[in-house]
Amino acid sequence: MIFDQAAFDALLGAQHAAPAAEARAAIVAHLRAAQKAGRTAIADAFRADPFRSRPTTMGYTFLTDSLVTSTLRAAMEVLHPNPTPTEGERLAVIAVGGYGRGEMAPFSDVDLLFLTPYKITPWAETVIEATLYMLWDLKLKVGHSSRTIRDCLRLGGEDFTIRTAMLEQRFLFGDVALAEALDTRLRTDLFSGTERAFIEAKLAERDARHVRQGQRYVVEPNVKEGKGGLRDLQSLFWIGKYIHQVQDAAELVPLGLLAEDEFEDFVAAEDFLWATRCHLHLLAGRPTEQLTFDMQVAVAEAMGYEDGQGRRAVERFMQDYFRHATQVGDLTRIFLTKLEADHLKAEPLLERLFKRKPRVRAGYEVIGNRLAISDPSDFLSDKLNLLRIFEEALRTGMLIHPDAMRLIKSNLDLIDEDMRTTAEAQRIFLDLLLKHGNPERALRRMNELGVLSAFIPEFEHIVAMMQFNMYHSYTVDEHIIQCIAQLAMIEKEELVEDLPVASSILKEGVNRRVLYVALLLHDIGKGRDEDHSILGAQMVRKIAPRLGLKQDEVDTAEWLVRYHLLMSDMAQKRDIADPRTVRDFAKAVQTVKRLDLLCVLTVCDIRGVGPTTWNNWKAVLIRALYRQTRRALEDGMEALTREGRGTEAKKTLREALADWPRKDVQAEVARHYDPYWQGLHVTAHVVFAELLRNIGDNEIVVDLHPDEDRDATRACFVMPDHPGIFARLTGALALVGANVVDARSYTTKDGFVTDAFWIQDADGNPYDPARLPRLRKMIERTLAGEVVTREAIKDRDKVKKREKAFRVPTHITFDNEGSDIYTIIEVDTRDRPGLLHDLTRTLAAANVYIANAVIATYGEQVVDTFYVKDMFGLKYHSESKQRSLEKRLRAAIVEGVERAAN
Repeated sequence: MIFDQAAFDALLGAQHAAPAAEARAAIVAHLRAAQKAGRTAIADAFRADPFRSRPTTMGYTFLTDSLVTSTLRAAMEVLHPNPTPTEGERLAVIAVGGYGRGEMAPFSDVDLLFLTPYKITPWAETVIEATLYMLWDLKLKVGHSSRTIRDCLRLGGEDFTIRTAMLEQRFLFGDVALAEALDTRLRTDLFSGTERAFIEAKLAERDARHVRQGQRYVVEPNVKEGKGGLRDLQSLFWIGKYIHQVQDAAELVPLGLLAEDEFEDFVAAEDFLWATRCHLHLLAGRPTEQLTFDMQVAVAEAMGYEDGQGRRAVERFMQDYFRHATQVGDLTRIFLTKLEADHLKAEPLLERLFKRKPRVRAGYEVIGNRLAISDPSDFLSDKLNLLRIFEEALRTGMLIHPDAMRLIKSNLDLIDEDMRTTAEAQRIFLDLLLKHGNPERALRRMNELGVLSAFIPEFEHIVAMMQFNMYHSYTVDEHIIQCIAQLAMIEKEELVEDLPVASSILKEGVNRRVLYVALLLHDIGKGRDEDHSILGAQMVRKIAPRLGLKQDEVDTAEWLVRYHLLMSDMAQKRDIADPRTVRDFAKAVQTVKRLDLLCVLTVCDIRGVGPTTWNNWKAVLIRALYRQTRRALEDGMEALTREGRGTEAKKTLREALADWPRKDVQAEVARHYDPYWQGLHVTAHVVFAELLRNIGDNEIVVDLHPDEDRDATRACFVMPDHPGIFARLTGALALVGANVVDARSYTTKDGFVTDAFWIQDADGNPYDPARLPRLRKMIERTLAGEVVTREAIKDRDKVKKREKAFRVPTHITFDNEGSDIYTIIEVDTRDRPGLLHDLTRTLAAANVYIANAVIATYGEQVVDTFYVKDMFGLKYHSESKQRSLEKRLRAAIVEGVERAAN
């Protein structure tokens, strides 16, 4: 039982003779216990059947109704009785907004309208005040207003939010005739004749909401306000109710505003979104609408999702969430577009006479400036028209009419194997990608209407697929469309300044068919047990010929998908200043044609991950790797030697130090070993030359300089060499909150360390120059031993609550082939502020010499790559030594994770 009405009636009857204070205390205590029991009963039933949201929202509404009417009765009958109220003392209490609609989540607001015929009387004011104080004692979040009918009409006329709240008014208690009078006057004096203004207001509201919450389906969605959320569904119902006075969404079907299958989608989405919202409230113990990463895991578990088929339960839950959200987006777009076309005023006659209508091909017409189908049966007689309409929409630049959208969605079964393999279907599809200059719009429309998955059935698996990590901002299908959009912008020369290399590659010319198809399919293998690059390449072998690619084009597209992460990995996880890295990459790529295609695909892939993923640091790495590899492929691998680079670097430094005495320049050039010359740019060589020129025996000198080209701050350190210095530096940088993205460590022949770090602040930007003096002071204090790093770092080394749900398994690999003189240790694990310091301290304790470290961060995951030698200057070939080091590194990671958790 949710609320025992008889028990309350008995209690209320017993309070008439009691003093007011005692009666009030007894009533509140009873209602508090009843509220707790009712909430427990609803929550238990919901947990037992976690998708039954409708009985749950109705249950919370019933419980709230019972509490509100009970407090009103207590106020009117016991606390402030008025047996013979005057005409002016009539009072009606009305539920408005979501509460009026009868849909309540566990912690929804309780919005009440206290309606009086005239100015509020002292008795009514006393009753309202007593009621509100009791409801607040029950910890209900009450929104309230006291108004006359005239107030309601005036305020509703001025404010569409108030008008919408009153559209959903529901009588609760008091004077029925007064409530009915309000209902009648709202219809006749406020709603009637203002339908067009209401639609425009709701459309503007929706657009503003989407701008606020994000136009696309974001990975931490707001269940209530986000795109495809409950508010979108409610807007649809509000408009139907405002115009047609419907009381239930089912009534929209006979009116022709929703088709039968669309209504089924509406109900399924509404049930799912409400279930999600109710679980979210119950798990948080408060009103919260944001489905943050940590809550996604908890809600998925509460709803009974399980891990399986290579995917976590949370990923399967979120794919269902996004599929429903997409359905809501489709429904509201079609519904609101149709209403907009039916109810918005026609253009003035003169404008219609002089405005040129777009010329459309036979079989189409223009209705309300949208592309419509003249004869549906004639349209459906040729299956290819289901693709041609998108071509016509791109050619004319028009949006597709909602009736046409509905026709397409309900006839997707016409896109069968015969249709997919016709030469004309292949031509149309490739033209949509290549010919009209806006492939993003075509793909998005096709994806939203289900045509993309019907034409490429393998695409269905990744529609609305969420990748549960902090790196990807979009679902997999949206990521692919974002990548295609990036490619189209580069082709249109809109990103020449940001992407000079990719822009020049496309200007010189590549096989666009191969590039677009490979980019469209590069992540098609995601969401399964196998490596998505390998599986995707196998799938391309079957899909690409269906899209009209020739065999040599299929081979190239397959290679691109198989190795679409290669350039990104090489640039971000390896030292591209090492000639061996470039040689190995050049051997894998083999031809300049492949290099060009892979470079553009890599740039689009990284930029399509999220709005802030691409930065100057990545740009510099990709550009450098491309230019060095192209040179190696064109001029031969022998151009890539350490000796050649060293000679060139020394020559450049001599030119930069032209004003130095020749003897000083010779001393500077002679004091460094060979690796120093190939690992740093001349700007760093000049800085180190200046720092070393006048350094004292035990002095520590630091140079901090914003490196705008790389979106980082370069920190150069010079000090006497001794074991563990690299770990001390990483500790000092961790203490100031610096994220290290690259690090180089060299020793001079006269016993100094020259270490260079590239660091970013917490937002991934170079440090503001104004912050550099404080940064320098903190680093100097740490290096001087005034701050004990291991102790001080404990406060910084924390993982945020919303990020604790991520699982990142640790992988440690040893590579003796990727460098001629170093062993490469790659540590792939969960990122946290003190990780790099823990790893470098562990390596230092094992007498490992770190030459340089390359750090690549992917959201909550990090790959720390160390180029190392043992204390004798040799590689780590011995498996036992590798195992021993791995064991130490894993122990350091586990210890650090435990420290961060506590």
